[in-house]
Amino acid sequence: MYADNIEDIAFVQGFNAARDRLWQIDLWHRRYLGELSEVFGDDWVEYDRAARLFTYRDDMDDEWGAYGPDAETIATGFANGVNAFIDKTADNPDLLPVEFKALDYEPRQWAPEDIVQMRAHAITLNLSNEVQRAVTLREFDEDVERVREWLNPEDWELEIPDGLDLDLIPEDVLDVFSMATMAHTSISFEEEDVRNSEVLDDLSTVKRANNVGEPTASDVPELMDMESPSASNNWAVGPELTETGRPIVANDPHRAHGVPSLRYIAHISSPEFNVIGAGEPGLPGISIGHNGHTAFGLTIIYIDQQDLYVYETNPDNPNEYRYEDEWESMDVETETLEVRDGDDCKIELKFTRHGPVIHEDPERNVAFAVRTVWTDPGTNAYFGGLGYMRAENLDEFQAAMEGELTDEMRGWGAPPENQVAADTDGNIGWFPGGRTPVRENWDGLLPVPGDGRYEWDGYLHQSNLPREVNPDRGWVATANQFNLPEDYPVDDPPIGFDGWAAPYRYNRIEEVLSEFSEEMPHSLEDSTDLQTDFLSIPIRILTNALAETEPEEEQLIEMQEWLSEWDNVLDADSSEAALAEVWFENHLQDAVTAELVDEEAVEHIGTADVQVILGAVENPEEYFEENAVETRDDVLLSTLQDAISEVEELLGEDREEWEWGDLKHAYFEHALAAGVSDESAESLNVGPQPMGGSGYTVWNANYNDDFQLTSGASWRMVIDVGEWNNSVAMSVPGQSGDPESPFYDNLLDKFVAGEYFPLLYTRNAIEGACTQHIALEPADEE
Repeated sequence: MYADNIEDIAFVQGFNAARDRLWQIDLWHRRYLGELSEVFGDDWVEYDRAARLFTYRDDMDDEWGAYGPDAETIATGFANGVNAFIDKTADNPDLLPVEFKALDYEPRQWAPEDIVQMRAHAITLNLSNEVQRAVTLREFDEDVERVREWLNPEDWELEIPDGLDLDLIPEDVLDVFSMATMAHTSISFEEEDVRNSEVLDDLSTVKRANNVGEPTASDVPELMDMESPSASNNWAVGPELTETGRPIVANDPHRAHGVPSLRYIAHISSPEFNVIGAGEPGLPGISIGHNGHTAFGLTIIYIDQQDLYVYETNPDNPNEYRYEDEWESMDVETETLEVRDGDDCKIELKFTRHGPVIHEDPERNVAFAVRTVWTDPGTNAYFGGLGYMRAENLDEFQAAMEGELTDEMRGWGAPPENQVAADTDGNIGWFPGGRTPVRENWDGLLPVPGDGRYEWDGYLHQSNLPREVNPDRGWVATANQFNLPEDYPVDDPPIGFDGWAAPYRYNRIEEVLSEFSEEMPHSLEDSTDLQTDFLSIPIRILTNALAETEPEEEQLIEMQEWLSEWDNVLDADSSEAALAEVWFENHLQDAVTAELVDEEAVEHIGTADVQVILGAVENPEEYFEENAVETRDDVLLSTLQDAISEVEELLGEDREEWEWGDLKHAYFEHALAAGVSDESAESLNVGPQPMGGSGYTVWNANYNDDFQLTSGASWRMVIDVGEWNNSVAMSVPGQSGDPESPFYDNLLDKFVAGEYFPLLYTRNAIEGACTQHIALEPADEE
């Protein structure tokens, strides 16, 4: 996309995003601005109320300034571009996406502030863990909590904040918060919601031979555990270790999979910048990619950006809460929701000095509110990419992350990110970013009283976060693991102690990247191979431990030898992978958990933290009290026997016929699929396709109880810094959100095969590959 000024290029990006993804971005905005009941009815009123609690409500001038120069101009251009396409659908209804017709409503016009007022779509960290930790400590003890959730550093001591009464915290305290933050990919519609299903009958399925599976209904999800983000990987390899003598940047952020895709690929070029990569379809700019000078990619870092506050409320007035020695009034706002096929509905929104009130119990004189960075200017998710996407070198990139480009700019806000970057001068670096609350007298691991004893003392300036530029090893990498340096003061102020991903993906990345040297340099293909690597370190730990056992039964002896000779790579056609994953996920983890805590605790926590599970397998003496090795071996062998029986039932008795991909599959579900006919669902859904991997491989591929892919690489890129046309990328399942478009699912086959497409950058290369031009011209004012 090319234009002559910054507002025009934003217009073009908005127009094109709407052309490809109008229904998706309209649904997202309605979801997070609290407008679903207007078009879908009263079932969504509570969701709308929850969303409105977390929209941005502060000064808009501060908001625009916080992102750096031109933020309002860019948002205005983007919104105008979306609206221009909406206007075209009014003139030509054939352009309107079929989902609007099926659900019988029309797209809403956008205002620039709509783009940034959404807050609850950011990846959220820590809050549900605070509540689950509080409940676990109340019902059991710290030993059970240590099995439930791994802390970093591991020896960090838990302390219950002074004045916190754990008995006051109900298990449903986060219901409203969970409704507010429910992922947009989780919305689905039932048969009664689809008012004009016949418009779907004519969808062509000829072009999409992948759609051969039965559709699976997706209900509105459970309201707990909604905040766990998916994993991601990124790395940058310095020029001294590459074949080309130029840096290589690789990134594959992992999120929930669906159709249309979460990511939207764009190349936006104007005199102010020329940037290519991926973002989300409803946001202007690029958050992951390069600009011809600097390449950049992100993963989540686990900065704790939320706290749950517990208030004593006034028995004579539940809208007052105790703060210090006085009763302080909540701010109460009344808003009106339009409700389809119903009367307008008035909703009440309450706020304390800390944030939105999410739960009240007047009988116990208690209320709960959330303090989060979202309520501050400059924290719309990923909109902060506008600051760094024009950085010409690492110094400018770092300045943008820290908010040093203008006096008003506040730096990267949310979600908290590990950024890796490289520039054409040959520099590479790791730059964490995110608002980090300064908690002077507690660690953020549990809820706290809201009476004034536990307050944030502003934010840590981002220049005080750790960073790494041009390290001696020649590369930087992150995979959501605990990556604060050993000499970094983890508690001054606390950055975050929980939620960090298990280290196995990073361990594998480190294992591979450490093999390269000036004598054996790293190539672009080496980076794509690593992004699509299926070796599982957890399974390797498991098979190594199995090799130490002494089974007596002939079948187990045979299986022990078979798995011990295997390379632990979870390829789709691997027989061993089918057994190993069923063993690990369906049998071993539950059995180890049952050995570590009693039956009542198992019922409460479910499965133990995976690092606890594998710690017990690898070092049984540290986890089992008596006969540790014997206990471990008994668990390994008994669960392996159970897994063999399950796989034989699923895939037959001939293990040579087993394939992991006969169980594990990529299948992308559309939100309407559960409410329409099988034939229409077949046209809307994409897949299934056999697929390897797991949630612990570098090629991250989480799956559910039905072995269906649920989350993973929403975007892959490998960037040749300086020779940009050599760069490659992959998205899934396609760029378009139109079920009748050939670009709706055309990337699925390449995706599951671990392939890429060229990420062409220069104008000549693009013109040479172009098959269609679209010219946008100002409309005749008459």
